[in-house]
Amino acid sequence: MNRSPEAGATLNDWLGYLEQQHHSPIDMGLDRVLLVFRRLLPMNWRPRVITVAGTNGKGSTVRWLQRMLQFQGRTSGAYLSPHIDRFNERVLLNGTEATDQDLICAFTQVEQARGSISLTYFEVATLAALWLFHRDQVQDLVLEVGLGGRLDAVNILDPALAIITSIGLDHTDWLGDDLESIGYEKAGILRPGIAAIYGETNPPRSVLQQVAAQKVQLCRWGIDFARESDTDPMELDLHSPAGKSLALTWPGNQPPATALVVALQALCLLGQLPDQPLLEHLSHCPALPGRFEQLGKNPTIIADVGHNPHGAAWLSAELARRYPSQPVVAVYGALADKDAAGVALALKETVSHWYLAPLEGSRGRSGESLQTTITRVLSPATTTPCLSVAEALEQAVARAGTKGLVLVFGSFLTVAAARQCLLTQRGTGGKALV
Repeated sequence: MNRSPEAGATLNDWLGYLEQQHHSPIDMGLDRVLLVFRRLLPMNWRPRVITVAGTNGKGSTVRWLQRMLQFQGRTSGAYLSPHIDRFNERVLLNGTEATDQDLICAFTQVEQARGSISLTYFEVATLAALWLFHRDQVQDLVLEVGLGGRLDAVNILDPALAIITSIGLDHTDWLGDDLESIGYEKAGILRPGIAAIYGETNPPRSVLQQVAAQKVQLCRWGIDFARESDTDPMELDLHSPAGKSLALTWPGNQPPATALVVALQALCLLGQLPDQPLLEHLSHCPALPGRFEQLGKNPTIIADVGHNPHGAAWLSAELARRYPSQPVVAVYGALADKDAAGVALALKETVSHWYLAPLEGSRGRSGESLQTTITRVLSPATTTPCLSVAEALEQAVARAGTKGLVLVFGSFLTVAAARQCLLTQRGTGGKALV
């Protein structure tokens, strides 16, 4: 085992060290991380915790809720994963990314507390975030589950409110290969007697069984709260703790994303009722990075970190709703454990041509490998393997023309590479893609 970084080490030095410290990148269970947590932080620390699990929409929900709490004057810490461009994105202190020095200090504290206990990269990151939140004595913690819920490191804290955004097939090697098994794992964030939100209408039975067994007060999309319509003006129907309905009018031209409405409902259940000034503020907030984010015009370039069939189905519906007349070309890159054929099938009627980009690392796939998989459900003539995300993006932009749309998606790594490519082109004064 490598020695821990010495004084003067950079954040990248620490991240490289953490990647090598455990025998497996994923090692689900709470015993090790809970023991180090108890050494690291005082037992009487009791912040208000909101835990967010789900197959898709977790990160967006965390970011929107953090923005709302900040607007209302609450201090907060938000923890997200993975990141797009920088590790610092994972830890937000009152809406601001943790600095390199913040993180180095936190990693040093965790390293001292763990002693001989081996922790995964994600477990150390989680504990480091919690140490920073305690250091700054924030009032609210909004925590994104990394994988599943029941055995995820963030589940060492008891939430005052639990959110399950959605349940679909993903990470089946770890969570099970059916919705009931996955639902059971995600419902592990529930606690007896607390309020919880489910961001879809029909939870798996395994979730409802845990809700009943623990007497959880469940609030469901489409039953207890909803976006009433997609017309202008848009009406939001939310559920207050007193059991009363709260109606608000969304001021923006486009209907708010589901994650934003889920976060508004969470605010209601926390006893901080949203009002029209808050909605006005939210309607002018910038888009969340990598969440249906527009990166260019002529052609329109949309980047989204959706990477499973559930997320691809949402993308198909969202593209049809927002850009009904624009032909869509995709830049797609995926990790080896993702259901690429299922993703392609969900977008078969939406995407006219696929440029398949390789991703680096042990879990990455080549463009040719992706082509072999997705041509089980697509015509080979609609796919082109490429040597890089940059090449795939350039070819997609050329095919789309000024009136088309390029969808960049499939992995955080795909989106990160495309964003970097576009920023580099603009910053160097070279031939811009947009």
